[in-house]
Amino acid sequence: MKAEVITLDAKKAGNVDLVDSIYALPERADILQRVVVWQLAKRRAGTHKVQTRGEITGTTKRIGKQKGGGTARHGAGKVSQFRGGGRAFGPVVRSHGYSLPKKIRLLGLKTALSSKLANGNLIVIEDMDLKASKTKDLKAKLSKLGLEKVLFIDGAEVNKNFLLAANNIPYVDVLPTQGANVYDILRAEKLVLTKAAVASLMERLK
Repeated sequence: MKAEVITLDAKKAGNVDLVDSIYALPERADILQRVVVWQLAKRRAGTHKVQTRGEITGTTKRIGKQKGGGTARHGAGKVSQFRGGGRAFGPVVRSHGYSLPKKIRLLGLKTALSSKLANGNLIVIEDMDLKASKTKDLKAKLSKLGLEKVLFIDGAEVNKNFLLAANNIPYVDVLPTQGANVYDILRAEKLVLTKAAVASLMERLK
């Protein structure tokens, strides 16, 4: 299919071909959910930790006599039943990440791109070249394009001036093609791809 290409100044710059196998897939909420949960699971720190019985400082001496004390026959005082004792079956430091088949990951990215295009929230621009890294100038260009919460995806490398200018604008994210992911695409209201990004994504997802 054909998609119109514009410049950062909102001027027409021709057309670009978008492959149907990447940008015309049906919406699959189940696939998107699986990929997003997998992404967010990898981000979790997993640093939660409690002290177990073996890590508590204290005596291991029997609390009372075995018989005749009128209480339960307890051993050490470091068990979880007592105040100051270790916790039984508490959380430990671990990774929350897990593996997801590559086919599902690729399908999720294709589905996210297709969803943006189907909803009219995908824009293709010629490039992201800026002569100077001035936030004021970039804000004016984004206002002319009607973009607020937006994700820009460039080719293998992002224009340095554009990246520096965008860093100061809230809700504007910039990624190279290698960083394109389902969570960030769905989180943004608008997705903007450069012609270089379209070509790189075609190579990555073919």
